Amino acid sequence: MKNKLLLLGGALALAVVAGSGALYVYWDKAVPLGGLAVNYFLSLSAPAGTTTTELAAASADVGRGVQSASSAARLPSSAAGDWPSYNKTLTSERYSQLSQINTKNASNLRIICSYDTKQYTSFETGLIMVNGALIGTTEHDIFSLDPETCHQNWRTSENYKPASVLAVNRGAAYMDGLLFRGTEDGRVLAYDFKTGKRVWATTVADPKIGESTPAAPIAWNGLVFIGNAGGDNKGVKGRMYALDAKTGKIVWEFYLVPRTAGDPIRGPQGKTPLDGSTWNNTSSTPITGGATWTSYTLDPSTGFLYVPGGNPAPDFATGPREGGNLYSGSIVVLDAMTGAYRNHFKLVPKDWHDWDVSTAPSLIQTKGGRKLLSVAPKDGHLYGFDLATNSMLYRTPVTRVENVAEPFAVGKAVHFCPGTVGGAEWNGPAYDPQTNLILIGEVDWCATVKLQNDKQIQAVKPGKPWSAMATINPYATYGTPDSFGHWAGWVYAVDADTGAWKWRLKSNYPIQSGMTPTAGGIVFFGDMGGNFYVVDSLNGQRLWGKKIGGAIGGGVITYTANGAQRVAVATGFTSILWPTAVVPGKVVVLGLSEAAARQ
Repeated sequence: MKNKLLLLGGALALAVVAGSGALYVYWDKAVPLGGLAVNYFLSLSAPAGTTTTELAAASADVGRGVQSASSAARLPSSAAGDWPSYNKTLTSERYSQLSQINTKNASNLRIICSYDTKQYTSFETGLIMVNGALIGTTEHDIFSLDPETCHQNWRTSENYKPASVLAVNRGAAYMDGLLFRGTEDGRVLAYDFKTGKRVWATTVADPKIGESTPAAPIAWNGLVFIGNAGGDNKGVKGRMYALDAKTGKIVWEFYLVPRTAGDPIRGPQGKTPLDGSTWNNTSSTPITGGATWTSYTLDPSTGFLYVPGGNPAPDFATGPREGGNLYSGSIVVLDAMTGAYRNHFKLVPKDWHDWDVSTAPSLIQTKGGRKLLSVAPKDGHLYGFDLATNSMLYRTPVTRVENVAEPFAVGKAVHFCPGTVGGAEWNGPAYDPQTNLILIGEVDWCATVKLQNDKQIQAVKPGKPWSAMATINPYATYGTPDSFGHWAGWVYAVDADTGAWKWRLKSNYPIQSGMTPTAGGIVFFGDMGGNFYVVDSLNGQRLWGKKIGGAIGGGVITYTANGAQRVAVATGFTSILWPTAVVPGKVVVLGLSEAAARQ
C-alpha cells in the first residue's frame, strides 16, 4: 500500500510540473494546493530523526562557569520565569536562568498538554509567555493560552486577503497591557492583552505589490518596531518603522535601501546617508530589496536598534545593480527613538544567491569581556563583530558551503550550498554565558539556479516576483532545491571570543527552530521532521529526543507555571517551500513529573 501511495505521489508531482505554466498564471490559487499535495505524499516516507555529535579536537578548555553579572543585568525586569519577547530579551541572547530541567533529569521530559490551531499554516510563531499567559499567532489569528494546561483564554481572528501564498506570521510583542503583531496584508495591529480585543490598526505596507509584515515586532520605551517584507518583488523596498504603542501613529520611517522619487512616505523620515549611487542601477531597473521579515534586536543601554536587511533583487542577477546595494545584506543600526542612521555591518558584499541577512543578531557580553554582535545570515556563516571597534573578529562556517564563487549565467545550471532556503533562515544565534558558547541551528540544503536573459529580467512587471531564475515551474522561482531527503541540519556551538567551534551536531533534518540554552546546562531545539531534542550544552550529547508533532520551525521557549518549569514548542510548520508533514499547527508544552522535578 505504501509503495502505491509513493507512486501516486510521484505521478502527482510530475503532473504538477507538467502543468506549471498554468500554475504560474494562477499562483495564488493553484500553487499552494499542488505544493501541499506533493508534500503530503513525500512525507509518508520520511525517516525517523537521527543525530550525531562531534567534539572539536581542542575543546577541553570548555567548561561550565558562573553566569556573569553583566549577563544577569541583561535579563528583563520581569520574573526570570517569563519569556516576554521573541528572543526573550531585547538583546536576543535567548538564555534562560531556569534550571529545574537539567542534565540529570532531562531524560524524564514528557508532553504535558497541547493546543491545536486547526489550521494548516507556516506555523513559525515565536511564542511568548508573560503575565501568566502563553501568546501565539498564525497567519490570521492571535491567541492566549493557559501556560500550564493549554486551555484557550481567548482567540481573535482577522479576515483579510494576504499579500503572498506563504501564510506566515512570526509572533507578537508585549508592552504595558497590549499585544502587537504584523499581518500578511501590510498592517500592524494592537490588542488588549486580557481580552484579545483589537485596539488599533496601522498600515505600513502595500499588499497589492506583494508587501506584508510577517515579522515578530519588538516593543520598548513606548514604541513598537517592525518592518515590511516583499523585497523579492520588483520595485519593493525594505523599510523600518517605529509606531506609538498607545495610538499606532507612525513615529518614524527608515528606508533600508535608497528612497527615490515617487516612493510613498508614511511618516517622518529617519536621517540617512543613502542615495542611489550605492546601487548604480540601470535606468530600467528599480532599486529593489533590503526588506526585513523576521525580528529585531535592541540595546536599551544605548538606545540602538539592530535591523537585519534582506537580499537585493533581481535576486540572481547582479548586472542590473552593479553597485554595493546598501543596505541590503546588512545589519543596520538606527537610533530607536528617531530612526536616524548610526552604523551598518555589510555581511553579504555582493549577493547573487538570495542570502538575506534575515535573523535578529545577538548582543553578547563575552567571557573575555567583549561586547559582541553575533549574527548568522543565510550564507552559512556565523559572524562575530567587536562593538568597541566595529571590526569583524571571525566568520565561521556553520553548515555546508560549496561552489559559492561560481557566477550564474544564461543557459548554465549552477549548483551551490547553502541554497536559497539554506543557512540560518529566521531564528538566529543564542548565547550560553555558562560555557561562553554561541549556539546556532542551520539548514544544509543546496540549490541550482539558471539565469534568465536581460530581456526576460526586465519584462517582469512591477510588484511581481523578480528572481531572474530561468524556469516556468513556479516552485523553482527562487532556485531548484535538491530533491527530498538530500538535506540535513546542524547545531554549531562556537566560542564567543574566538569563533572556533567546540562541538557540532548533525541532524538528518534541517534545523530552523529557536535555540534555547538554560542554566540547567542544556539546550532545547527541534528539527523539520518534528523531532524535539535536549542536549548537554557543554558537549552536545543527546539527553532526550522524540517526535512530538509536525515540523518544528518556530519558537522554542521555557518558562515557569505554578513553580514548574515548562517548555513550549510551535510544531506543524506546513509550507509549499518545504516538503514536511502536512498537519495543523500546534503548541506542545513539555515538562517533568513532580517526582522527576525533585531529582
